Amino acid sequence: MTEIEQGAWTIRSARDDELHLLAAIEIDAFWALHEAGAVACEPTSLPLDVLEQSLAEGLLLVAVDDEDQPFGFLAGVMKDGSVHIAEVDVVRRWQKRGVGRRLMEAAIEAARAQNAAGVTLTTDRQAAFNAPFYASMGFRILNDDDRPAVLTQILENEIAHGADPARRVAMALRF
Repeated sequence: MTEIEQGAWTIRSARDDELHLLAAIEIDAFWALHEAGAVACEPTSLPLDVLEQSLAEGLLLVAVDDEDQPFGFLAGVMKDGSVHIAEVDVVRRWQKRGVGRRLMEAAIEAARAQNAAGVTLTTDRQAAFNAPFYASMGFRILNDDDRPAVLTQILENEIAHGADPARRVAMALRF
């Protein structure tokens, strides 16, 4: 992926030596979800093997400041022919500046370049910066009939780890 300049920040592919920085970004961003009532559990971070898979597949993107320090990231992984967004996080002090949208746009571009069938994710249906945000990008909520088994399994795992089943949904953008 080429670097995309955004004024004082840039979106680029992550590097192997940055993996250890991503948990802190994820945990900081978690608190925005917690404050919005989307999660009641304790913060966790993606397992290293998911980050390594995302990096290997060219689907680990970071938002970096003018000193090349990551403050946001998106981890995508290939699942059933689509790019699944395992995580997208921006530290709270950088939120509401279009960083999450640009990370998602870059992931969609990467999915198209890899000839994926589309992009999938799971999210909170109520928090404005979750399902409504993704819907503004063309994603739609999948009901039980059109949700692939892999997404049902992901949702069930999230619920088992404290996500509210009434608020959690799977979404897809099909190409």
